[in-house]
Parts: sequence; C-alpha cells; structure tokens
Amino acid sequence: MKGRVLICAGSDSGGGAGIQADIKSVTALGGYAMTAITALTAQNTLGVQGVLPIEPGFVRAQMRSVLDDLGADAVKTGMLFDDKVIAAVSDELSHYSALPLVVDPVMVAKGGSVLLADSAIGALRALLMPKATLLTPNLPEAEALLGRRIGDLDAMRSAAEELRAQGSAAVLMKGGHLEGDVLYDVLATAAGIQVFTSTRIATRHTHGTGCTLASAIATGLAQGMTLADAVGRACDYVHRAIATAPGFGGGHGPLNHLPDSHLPDSHLPD
Repeated sequence: MKGRVLICAGSDSGGGAGIQADIKSVTALGGYAMTAITALTAQNTLGVQGVLPIEPGFVRAQMRSVLDDLGADAVKTGMLFDDKVIAAVSDELSHYSALPLVVDPVMVAKGGSVLLADSAIGALRALLMPKATLLTPNLPEAEALLGRRIGDLDAMRSAAEELRAQGSAAVLMKGGHLEGDVLYDVLATAAGIQVFTSTRIATRHTHGTGCTLASAIATGLAQGMTLADAVGRACDYVHRAIATAPGFGGGHGPLNHLPDSHLPDSHLPD
C-alpha cells in the first residue's frame, strides 16, 4: 500500500460519493485513505435530504491529528460547504505547502442540491485555488467560477486556461455535461493543453464520478506519478467503474469502485 491521501470532504450516507467514494477509490488504487469530514449528509440515489455541517475548528483538528502523526503524500478536498470551513482547511494546509493538493470544487449534488454556499465561491477562489496542484471542475462548476457558459470543446480549452490563470497550477476541465457520444476532459498545465477522450456509457448510474476521479488522481500523485499519468489512470478507472456500476437505487446510482475484482464462483449467490 503506497500513497497516503488525506481527504477533506463531506460524508454521503448512500456511499456513492463524498468521503465514502474517496476511501474506496484510494484503496482500490493501492493507496491509504485518511479523512477530515467537513459535513454529514443524509442522501441516497434520489437526492440530498439533509446536510449537517461540521464546526470548522473540528475539521481543522481532524486534519492536524492525521498530518501530525500519519503524515500524507497528497491532499484532496471535496465538499467544503461554506467559507468558514474553506478558511480553516486553507489555513491548515498553509503549513504543508509542499503536499500536492487536488481541489474538487464541489458545488451541486447530482440531483441538484446545493453543496456549497454562494458566499463561499469567493473564498474558494481566493484561498484554495492558488494552493491547488490541480483544480477539477465540471462544466457547471467552471461556469459558476467564471460567470459564463461553456458549450463546446474549444470553450473548455479557453476556460481551463482562464481558471489556471486565476492561480491553480493545473486545471482538469471535465466535459461529461456536454452532449455527444465522445467525452472530453481537458488538462491545462504550464506546458499546454492535453485532451483525454473516452466513449460515453449510456447509464444513469454516475453518482460520485467527480469525487472518484479527483481522489483517483490524488492517489496517483501520492504514489509519485506525473500529473498526466495520474489523470490518465484515473479517467480509465472511472470509465471502468461506470461500466460495471451495480445499478443500485431508483435514481443516480453509485459506481463500482472495484471494477477489477471478481468473486470466486463459490462465493456467488445461488
């Protein structure tokens, strides 16, 4: 087991996204997952029924407990909920500036529930984006950060560069919200633009794809992979996780975070 990843994010009681998806992803890729939980959510595949924020000082205490003892090789942030939690996480990370940081700017759940207060977008932009080794917005999140629509691959390229200019060392613009059978993810770094492509899978079981992808990338960075290699492996992992999704729930179901694991025949149900 190589690669310690500290995840600062919310808990998903349905197990498909958030801390639960993060832990599964890191573990599946051979890393070691540690957590600082920022909020508790009551949610399932149909939506979010409730959110209970964690006090910012306790979020910071969780981070300090982990970092002072176990240490970390990378940090990933997900749902941070409000500006006070963002400030606490940012302040604690200022003592660990050498650690790779993957920032997933979680704003809205798959079913439409708001997971980041409007007042916190400015704090995210000012406090965390400049610290980020990689920012991983989907198109709605990037549109909220930039204040404009992003409607095609060329717009994704320019938006990724514009977000990178706001402080993040690199930006991965996720294109799953675009129409079409081909999916594009655009990686913008100081060296230029790289486009990752995959084939869209016709399924509603895509809950937690953003959390899963960001944690998979953080695991690669924690394991010493280059950013491009970590992104490539993570995209392939998420594609296989979607392709083998178990089909649970009546809404947007979870992925299969262990797509390469198979039970022996003797363990299968009759």
